[in-house]
Amino acid sequence: MTTPSSLIAQIQEAADFISRETKITPQIGLILGSGLGVLADLIQQPIVIDYARIPHFPVSTVEGHAGELVVGEIEGKQVIIMKGRFHAYEGYGPETVSFPVRVMKALGVQTLIVTNAAGGINESYQVGDLMVIADHLNLTFKNPLIGPNDPALGVRFPDMSEAYSKRLRKLAHDVAASQDFKLQEGVYVGLLGPNYETPAEIRMFRTLGGDAVGMSTVPEVIVARHAGIEVLGFSCISNMASGILDQPLSHAEVMETTERVKPKFLKLVLGIISAL
Repeated sequence: MTTPSSLIAQIQEAADFISRETKITPQIGLILGSGLGVLADLIQQPIVIDYARIPHFPVSTVEGHAGELVVGEIEGKQVIIMKGRFHAYEGYGPETVSFPVRVMKALGVQTLIVTNAAGGINESYQVGDLMVIADHLNLTFKNPLIGPNDPALGVRFPDMSEAYSKRLRKLAHDVAASQDFKLQEGVYVGLLGPNYETPAEIRMFRTLGGDAVGMSTVPEVIVARHAGIEVLGFSCISNMASGILDQPLSHAEVMETTERVKPKFLKLVLGIISAL
């Protein structure tokens, strides 16, 4: 297990490397899920760093996750974007999956926007909907904060009563309304994966109050809140979850849907960044 002192040293080493490469102090961090990395292409004068070059960073292995850190300016704001994220099903522990959020905090990030592709549990949702995450269910049964806690990183028992900022959720709805479309809002169920869920599991998640299901996001949000970062989350409903439609699930369908939703997603996030 990594000790707090060694973790802080690793965070600082990664942050120092990025600072030397970019000479930018980002205000906003973004973690872009499957097929949604196109937002990084809109950064003005981007500085692109492969994850493999950053000390202590893991490497993304999933299709649709480019594995690059992109730093620069969007809508007059200095941003740092993870173009591709890490998942527990790739073999990484939750503390490794969430390590880049610690580095973002060390670089100066105060607001984090996380996105993912998710299966729709709520039967009123349609494929292609964008859902603001109001809350989550951590059904990974893993936590990145397990182990010794250093107060320099956050309190021992962080409050999660507002994991996803009410202020930012309202802003997202206001921006969407100004762009003449309506966002869904619901509870994200976070699982380990990599298999898709069974129909019985989906029925259980619905009973528990879940609206969408995926294999990411939860550890990053826990660490962001531990670090005092304000969080806004989105799920792109890339398919309806198992058992709702009489058809098999595939990652190809996820990529196809996110490709179709890109223009709406880009316009929404740009509007939010501009308003921050």
